[in-house]
Amino acid sequence: MSTPAAAGDVGTPPAAGARALVVGEALVDVVRRLDGTVDEHPGGSPANVAIGLGRLGRGVELLTWFGPDAHGDLVRAHLESSAVHLVAGSDTAASTPVAIATLDATGAATYTFDLDWQVPADVELPADAVVVHSSTIGAALAPGGAAVLAILAAARDRSTVTYDPNIRPALLGSAESARPLVERLVALADVVKASDEDLAWLEPGVPAADVAARWALGGPALVVVTRGAAGVLAVTSAGLRLEVPAVAVTVADTVGAGDSFMSGLIDGLWTADLLGADRRRALAEIDAATLTAILERSARIAGITVSRPGANPPWAAELTA
Repeated sequence: MSTPAAAGDVGTPPAAGARALVVGEALVDVVRRLDGTVDEHPGGSPANVAIGLGRLGRGVELLTWFGPDAHGDLVRAHLESSAVHLVAGSDTAASTPVAIATLDATGAATYTFDLDWQVPADVELPADAVVVHSSTIGAALAPGGAAVLAILAAARDRSTVTYDPNIRPALLGSAESARPLVERLVALADVVKASDEDLAWLEPGVPAADVAARWALGGPALVVVTRGAAGVLAVTSAGLRLEVPAVAVTVADTVGAGDSFMSGLIDGLWTADLLGADRRRALAEIDAATLTAILERSARIAGITVSRPGANPPWAAELTA
């Protein structure tokens, strides 16, 4: 069994044959700006994470649900151009979901959705995925939600499970009704990445650091909280706590920022040889230098994403330019 890579090695190409499985929605973001302009970009948090991984050079398959229409063609082209492979049946929905993102003066988005979510029948999932990633929406919406939970539970035997709550109140209802599902997903995960906005909605009045520390004692080896301009906080189940500053950029919009950070986090842990069920203990014992390097690079990836419109994460070559 190999040892974790040195902190400076974050970004090394993956081992041959290794791949990720991402489970969840792929849709079209219809972005409405204050000046009245409207743009359409392929999106969906899990799809964005898959695209980010593909652009960073990782083998990745996406289990999703979209249709054979103009929006579906846009989604498919975007996935294929970023080296994301679809799990068979993912493109057999009646229509492609849409998310309407209305931007405020800071570039932050508020979402409404037209979203149907199912898991394709008789789906065949890759047996050799070192990491399986999902978010709350796929597990919350019927009829596909129960299948997503079953996939994540089964994946723990062989894979690292990563989870981003990616809270969307328009789909999840109240915090009180959503909290039990989120906590169940946290308990299934080895790595959780949440925004401070997610935690403020789920646990109003409770400091984000307290929520992260509690979650880290309930299953995950690593909990990371992104806090916008305040930077990133990370807590491990072994008791390590550290912070890294945000990257200063001119923000075009924040669409896809957290998703690209998640891609960078998975990619960094992959490089450090901390993915896979057999690396669960090593992940919990990650050292400060390695984790700091991973988080700093993830923040840089997110910074590039917010500097341009839509969920448009960087390619690996952009990080070395």
